[in-house]
Amino acid sequence: MNKKQCVALLGCGFIGEVHAANLQAHPGVELVWVADAEPVRASAFATRFGARAASVTEAINDTQIDMVLIASATPTHADLLEAAARAGKAIYCEKPVDLSLERARKAVANVLPYNVPVTVGFNRRFDVSHQQLKQQLREGRIGPPELIQMVCRSSTMPPLAYLQASGGQMRDQAIHFFDLLRWLTEEEVTEVAAMGAALALPSIDEFADVDTSTLLLRLQSGALAQLDNTRRTGYGYDERISVMGPHGMLESSTQLQRGVTCYQGAQIQQPGLLPDWFSRVQPTYYAHLDAFIRSLNGEQIADLPGLEDGLKAQAIAEAAVISLAERRFCQVEKHVF
Repeated sequence: MNKKQCVALLGCGFIGEVHAANLQAHPGVELVWVADAEPVRASAFATRFGARAASVTEAINDTQIDMVLIASATPTHADLLEAAARAGKAIYCEKPVDLSLERARKAVANVLPYNVPVTVGFNRRFDVSHQQLKQQLREGRIGPPELIQMVCRSSTMPPLAYLQASGGQMRDQAIHFFDLLRWLTEEEVTEVAAMGAALALPSIDEFADVDTSTLLLRLQSGALAQLDNTRRTGYGYDERISVMGPHGMLESSTQLQRGVTCYQGAQIQQPGLLPDWFSRVQPTYYAHLDAFIRSLNGEQIADLPGLEDGLKAQAIAEAAVISLAERRFCQVEKHVF
């Protein structure tokens, strides 16, 4: 029987709450410590999830802890990643490693010599539909990808305070799809062109962010990809990926709410889309955690995103940011790992 992994959770915000619930529910995990920059919030979390509150240093360096889950504010990720590695812990780190690609690269370089297991929070790899798409691509069902179209359209704008600290749409929202593109095609992105605007919330233009964007991406093979993102729709959450090859097309489609379709006269009324991004991706957080726990218990897991994946997706995001600012095609940095 596999040993339960004793876990310290760092960060008690929204994503920390998602992870805490999954850690509490997982049969192979014991949530021992929670830590947060606000001790009162950590104490409330500890009571709620059956853990104990501690300082970050105490939680990381407790010898009974096997794994550290970093769900704190993004500017703290790199330092906490390094500290957990020095303590010899397995690490689940929310994306990105840092808002600065250079700092993220340094953190990874500092962590690698400790040879600890690390996964980065690209949980969308564990969407069931996306995984089926990946499997059929691996089987060669449509031949090599030639044209990929991706859609990521959130239903409602995040709070302004979140947007100001997010690093922008490319690093926060689109980066998941940069990772999905690399994972699905098993190719690197070589070139990016991005166009964007602040249409849903014009005030974010003041800190050089956009809420609506379209990107063109070229892969090593010459295959082309298109990604469109928006922070706000008027019709629900819309996420889909289609891949065309010489022998057909595969699509991981947008998802409807469960419900009844009504046919009356000349009209058909169908259930609408899922109301928000979390309704679709919630199961992927548990699936990613479960895959990491199983890997710590010796199982070979093919799709776990690691430090290299984190850096390479962020390199695409950085090229997209430059492309937005300078209105030109931008080469993706090759040697980031």
